[in-house]
Amino acid sequence: MLEAVLTREVPNDVLRQARFLIVDDLPANVRLLESILRNAGYEQIRTTTDPRLTAQMFQDFQPDMLLLDINMPYMDGFDVMRLLKTQLEISGIPVIVLTADVAADTKHKALKKGARDFLTKPFDEYEVLLRINNLLETHFYSMLLEAKVKERTQELENAQMETLNRLALASDYRDDQTGCHARRVGRTSGLIAKAMGLPRTQIDLITQAASLHDVGKIGISDAILLKPGRYTPEEFSAMKAHTEIGAKILSGSTSPMLQLAEEIALYHHENWDGTGYAGISGADIPLAGRIVALADCFDALTHERPYKEAWPVKKAVALLANESGSKFDPRVVEAFLTLDHNDLMK
Repeated sequence: MLEAVLTREVPNDVLRQARFLIVDDLPANVRLLESILRNAGYEQIRTTTDPRLTAQMFQDFQPDMLLLDINMPYMDGFDVMRLLKTQLEISGIPVIVLTADVAADTKHKALKKGARDFLTKPFDEYEVLLRINNLLETHFYSMLLEAKVKERTQELENAQMETLNRLALASDYRDDQTGCHARRVGRTSGLIAKAMGLPRTQIDLITQAASLHDVGKIGISDAILLKPGRYTPEEFSAMKAHTEIGAKILSGSTSPMLQLAEEIALYHHENWDGTGYAGISGADIPLAGRIVALADCFDALTHERPYKEAWPVKKAVALLANESGSKFDPRVVEAFLTLDHNDLMK
């Protein structure tokens, strides 16, 4: 179906799947329009002679086109379009106005309210089908084009994410022989966010973005990154640069996930009391940075590194709990303590 976008042709079988909602207070008009549509091969049609039912029918049926009379009792066509204004704008569903009033003022008002075309009473079958088919082709073409754009955009985002994940994996292997540190930190960060009651969308973003927290390590020399002993002040200063390097690698994206990843890369070594890399403290540290700081520390403590042995889980958890309010945000620690810590090792 999407291939039709390239030729601006919408297949007839797609057009025939269109759903129509006809609203006219005169039953004879409704029957005539329905007959014209069915004879042309359209089958999904709903009708009403009571305009007060239009909004509910529109919501339930989700039509692809609204055929709407102007002069009706209780609510005229303008009232109906005003009531459906938001839904029509979001969906882009075309409205064809049915009217015997060909005055310019009426047409101008209808167009201003959202109508796309007009059918003048009495109806001419050829004109009805021509106008309907033209609008449907334009509407469906727009839908197909939008779907194609979304598909291409998703492909680009997936490729970008795969590249960045491979960078994260590459940085992982430099000081973590399992190469799973980034994935574990992402998962733990997401579980902490969930325990804190954050919205599902934010949990998912943090889970993805946190795995890129150490991507800046690809810019740190092996002599420093893999040093088994304590760093000199100069070496520690060089090591701290991985936060800024990572943020620069991730900067400039319009993707919400990568924007969050940039923030995490820059702030995941800040401490609640302000003794971290940049000296930012408390709530001035972005929440995602505070969450990943704890997740990263837990994983680093409980896994072997070139410069240390792995700590037992209970010992690591006790240390993190003890540093609530100093190194870590107390709310983040509280949420972390509710998790299954042995499960976080997987």
